Amino acid sequence: MLKSIDKNLRKLYNFSGFIASVFLIFVAVFILIGISSRIFGFYIRGLAEYSGYCMAAASFFALAYTFVEGGHIRITLFLEKVSKTKKIFLEMWCLIIATYFSGYLAYYFIKMLIISYKFQERSEGADEILIWIPQTSVALGSTIFFICISHQLILKIFKKND
Repeated sequence: MLKSIDKNLRKLYNFSGFIASVFLIFVAVFILIGISSRIFGFYIRGLAEYSGYCMAAASFFALAYTFVEGGHIRITLFLEKVSKTKKIFLEMWCLIIATYFSGYLAYYFIKMLIISYKFQERSEGADEILIWIPQTSVALGSTIFFICISHQLILKIFKKND
C-alpha cells in the first residue's frame, strides 16, 4: 500500500511539473501577443497581468517537481564533508524545517484564497479579474509542495530515499 501511495505521489509531482510547463507556455503566448498587438496597433487589456498570474502559477506548480528531481539549491558541498551520521541528521533537520515552513506557506495561501473568494476581491489591473482565480493555482502549488516535502521526510525517516 505504501508503494502505491509513493507511486501516486510521484505521478502527482510529475503532473504538477507538466502543469507548470503549460503555464510557462501561456506566459510566452501572452508576451508574444502583447508584442504583436503593439506592432499591429491594437490593445488587449490585461495581458501583462495574465502573464504575471501564469508565471506565479508556473513557479508554484514547479516547486514539488523540482524538489523531487533535485533541482532546488542544496547544501551538497557542505554535506559531502561531514560524516554519514551527521549527514543524515542534517538532512532530517532540513526536511523538518522545510516541512514546517512549506506547511505554513500553504496554510496562509489557502487562507488568502478563501478570504479573496469570500469578499469577491478583484485585481487592480485593467481587467479586474476575480483575484481568487489566479490565487487558486498558487494555493494548489504550495499545497503540493508541502505534501512533497512531507513525503520526502517520511521516506528519509524510513530510509527509503538514500
